[in-house]
Amino acid sequence: MKDEDKPPDRVRLPKSLFESLPGNRSAVRLAITVLDIGLGTLFKGPQLSLGDGSSVLNNRLVGLSVGRMHVTRLAEPLEIIFSHQRPPPNMTFTCVFWDATKGPTGDWASEGCSTEVGPEGTVCRCDHLTFFTLLLRPILDQSTVQILTRISQAGCGVSMIFLAFTIVLYAVLRLSRQRFKSEDAPKIHVALSGSLFLLNLAFLITVGSGSKGSDTACWARGAVYHYFLLCVFTWMGLEAFHLYLLAVRVFNTYFGHYFLKLSLVGWGLPALMVIGTGSANSYGLYTIRDRENRTSLELCWFRDGTATYALYITVHGYFLITFLFGMVVLALVTWKIFTLSSVTAVKERGQNRKKVLTLLGLSSLVGVTWGLVILTPLGLSTVYIFALFNSLQGVFICCWFTVLYLPSQSTTVSSSTARLDQAHSASQE
Repeated sequence: MKDEDKPPDRVRLPKSLFESLPGNRSAVRLAITVLDIGLGTLFKGPQLSLGDGSSVLNNRLVGLSVGRMHVTRLAEPLEIIFSHQRPPPNMTFTCVFWDATKGPTGDWASEGCSTEVGPEGTVCRCDHLTFFTLLLRPILDQSTVQILTRISQAGCGVSMIFLAFTIVLYAVLRLSRQRFKSEDAPKIHVALSGSLFLLNLAFLITVGSGSKGSDTACWARGAVYHYFLLCVFTWMGLEAFHLYLLAVRVFNTYFGHYFLKLSLVGWGLPALMVIGTGSANSYGLYTIRDRENRTSLELCWFRDGTATYALYITVHGYFLITFLFGMVVLALVTWKIFTLSSVTAVKERGQNRKKVLTLLGLSSLVGVTWGLVILTPLGLSTVYIFALFNSLQGVFICCWFTVLYLPSQSTTVSSSTARLDQAHSASQE
């Protein structure tokens, strides 16, 4: 009715639909069904199994039917209004309907529907009757994917050069300095540098190869990339563990064959996880799609749809554990550095700058740049920031290693770190 209050969520059926009903009937059975699909697998389909962040708005869909008629190709489209708040900057709403003819179980499709997004709701206009919903999907079109790929490739290439320099520098210092043969900290730094170098190399090969080759070759590339990614996560966690022993625990920190045990964890634990993941046949072709469901990028990673849980557990979950542990240790070390220097050191010019430089160097070792991924839902600009800074982690590690260990190191090297090293040596003695 004209004067009736309109609810925020509503359906408008065109008059032409009822005028075209056979038999000039004055009444017809109209069914409007609202379903909650949060639990179970009903109305999920392959699109919601991609693991790319797609979801159904409020887990609800609307079904429309008129009598027992199969209504298609309406001259005037029906309207369904879904109320909602503004989507995140890097997400978009798409009106979709359930197409039971797609695949063995059906899937969501958008043919015959248009989407009009407003500040307080979205209007879906479709030319047929069936089940409808509003799909919340990430915006990552082909041009954006190409730009992010180029940024990551360039950053990884530069990082590989600096990481190779770090490894060579360690080899030279190990030959020229006797203490480098017994110290564990440089070995851990180089192990992290080596795993990061191999990860960058695997990334360049995986992105450059795309979906080329056989299924077995794609499986192998996905497994290798996954392995070195887990190695990087593990060695960043071990860096945090060593930093904890060095700066927080300090006393009773001697372990026999310490670096050998760290190496078994750093290289062996990821191998076990990859073997378990590979035995479940989780590796294969992974596809990134745009808002029109067109392919933006194909690469060998976790298989679409069937390996979502393995991806969440072995990548997202494992990263979250190592990252949170590193952040807790870094916070404790930050407190130690500032309290230790204020108690035992005479105030000197530029001391705060040295502390900040020390923390920046330690941050690169425990993977603070990886934590920028948490900010990516804020918008596309944060995605670019993450791609740039994270791909340059090797550069930051090289700068820290060079300033810390080069024979020509200046007095600007953090005195806080030196005190922590001395305290650690004294505790072992």
